Amino acid sequence: MDNTGNNIKDQVFKDEITKASDFKFGTTVVKVFDDMVSRSVPFYGEIQRMLGEIAADHAKEGSSVYDLGCSTGTTLIEIDKLIPSDVRFVGIDESPEMLDKCDLKLKEAGFVRPYELTVADLQQEELPIKNASVVILCLTLQFVRPLYRERLLRNIYKGLNPGGVLLLAEKVLTENSQFNRDFIKYYYDYKRRNHYSELEISQKREALENVLIPYKLSENTLLLKEAGFTDCEVFFKWYNFSGMIAFKKS
Repeated sequence: MDNTGNNIKDQVFKDEITKASDFKFGTTVVKVFDDMVSRSVPFYGEIQRMLGEIAADHAKEGSSVYDLGCSTGTTLIEIDKLIPSDVRFVGIDESPEMLDKCDLKLKEAGFVRPYELTVADLQQEELPIKNASVVILCLTLQFVRPLYRERLLRNIYKGLNPGGVLLLAEKVLTENSQFNRDFIKYYYDYKRRNHYSELEISQKREALENVLIPYKLSENTLLLKEAGFTDCEVFFKWYNFSGMIAFKKS
């Protein structure tokens, strides 16, 4: 990260790594994260725009909006332009380095609304979610160990006000496994178009193998319903990426 908080080009996996370790959101990744995610997630800017307009329709005055796994604050900055200024923002991430950069970006964006950034492990027993009208999980649940996902979603459901929504963006598996190979191929073609080399693609895939564990859309829907959300809908789909909205009934 430079002194202004501007993102640096992602070259984390450019050179050959003798022994790949599990992917971590530490200082090295934080420095290049904004470039990494914009070049690695199809329609990332559009997903952010969609999250913003949906959140704007559901954020209630005097309530809070939570971004779980907020990383460098891109989503918070996007929705800030659309939501009443008395709505409190809460960003939670397990990486202190991410939150340092997030805080810098929010200040540079001229944030005037009340906000709080908290270091917390999303897999812990209870997150302090209160008076929430919107909770966002943007490319976050996929990094939570499957054992703890239902507990996290129940925690979110409990902290949402009646009529509140959960917005979930995820990498997903296909319902029929025969399509997975094709969709992954199309995804890697996308990364090549964004100037990632074969070495970078393969090394990052290996680093993420035990860290990012995607579910099928139907499995995510079942998780949401078991957590209490009776109404769920897909609002975005591109091959093996999706966006979902889930309501907590009034």
